[in-house]
Amino acid sequence: MYKAGSDFGAGSVKKNILRIALPMTLAQLINVLYNMVDRVYIGHIGGTSSTALTGVGLTLPIITIISAFTNLFGAGGAPLFSMARGAGDDKRAGHIMGCSFSLLMISGLILASICYAFRRPILYLFGAGDETYIYAESYISIYLIGTLFVMTSLGLNPFINAQGFGVMGMLTVAIGAALNLVLDPVFIFVLKLGVRGAAVATVISQCVSAVWVLAFLTGGRAQVKLKLRELRPDGHTTLAICALGLSGFIMAVTNGSVQLVCNATLKRVGGALGDAYVGVMTVITSVRELITLPVQGLTSGAQPVISFNYGAGKLDRVKSAVKFMSAACIVFTTVMWIVLLIAPEPFIRLFNDGEELLTLGVPAMHIYFFGIFMMALQFAGQSTFVALGRSKQAVFFSLLRKAFIVIPLTLWLPGVWGLGVKGVFLAEPVSNFVGGIACFSAMCLTLRSMLRSAGDT
Repeated sequence: MYKAGSDFGAGSVKKNILRIALPMTLAQLINVLYNMVDRVYIGHIGGTSSTALTGVGLTLPIITIISAFTNLFGAGGAPLFSMARGAGDDKRAGHIMGCSFSLLMISGLILASICYAFRRPILYLFGAGDETYIYAESYISIYLIGTLFVMTSLGLNPFINAQGFGVMGMLTVAIGAALNLVLDPVFIFVLKLGVRGAAVATVISQCVSAVWVLAFLTGGRAQVKLKLRELRPDGHTTLAICALGLSGFIMAVTNGSVQLVCNATLKRVGGALGDAYVGVMTVITSVRELITLPVQGLTSGAQPVISFNYGAGKLDRVKSAVKFMSAACIVFTTVMWIVLLIAPEPFIRLFNDGEELLTLGVPAMHIYFFGIFMMALQFAGQSTFVALGRSKQAVFFSLLRKAFIVIPLTLWLPGVWGLGVKGVFLAEPVSNFVGGIACFSAMCLTLRSMLRSAGDT
């Protein structure tokens, strides 16, 4: 029924995961460059680099919220797509993909319009001052032009990976990232457009990635093609997509909310160094992307394998896939924690050479990334819930770690025991331990119950 390499119900589970996950992990690493390169170049503009870096950092919650909708409709549709393929229903799979695409386009238009119309009050709400607003507004006004490109490239890429084309999915990200890496210095330094130049380079790169995705999914190599007649969304499919994508959506939205709360709290408790600490948080957020995106690549690579075998009723292979995914995530994040403990300075200097940022950033990073391997348990547990279609559990644990733990702690800890700004950075590791253990334990109990019900003891 399926071309070679796309039937996840046969062969080694580990090899099936790695065949998708390795290109996706590489794609996520490349995506780190895609997202970080603007901040790297802006941090070395000279003269006003620290202020410009802080200004661009203030736009991250908006960018995060946009990516949240790609999770809602893209990452939400892909597991349903894989389950339909696992059950042998390619027609249903094609309709799910078409419905997801339509929802991505509609939400993208609405988001871009609202964010552009209200960009000034939004940016001041996010912690901008008169000086940093200039840079934040210059960047986000242009970035929003490419919203539909972002929705297309990030939202539809999971449907390429779900068909077994991991390398092709990687190239979607790689092409845009490579182009952005080349165009950024041209627009920023050669054409002297500064922050605006970084945004222009990003929009062009996103456009190329979007064209690449559409060309593949409508071309001859795709086993399930994106067709015009399948673009009309129906209520049942839309609800099913939103239910599975809601956990990823909530995680992204709460990430944006955490960024907002952290920036505002750092400005409040940081005093004269408030803007400098917002710059530190921008760097930390970028380094966190370096750690979490490869983990997301691995969990995203495992999802179609888990969903396919779940749809095919092969629960023993589901169990093997979850074990392998979880172990690999824990090992990677543990290694990264050790690296950041030993040598945090190079990561900070990547964004800015200022001694103030280095002095404030090193202790902040040691606190923020303490026990980061516990975060892997959250990602593994939540990805498994999504792959199995357990939307309620996935949504609950998305809310638990960020909305119910991080945000309250960020507001409360600075006033406890004189912690001040240290309390802001301490909220993250506490949430990783509590949320990670809770989510992973619940996932293990759910998986055990499924196996027992199927007679697998």
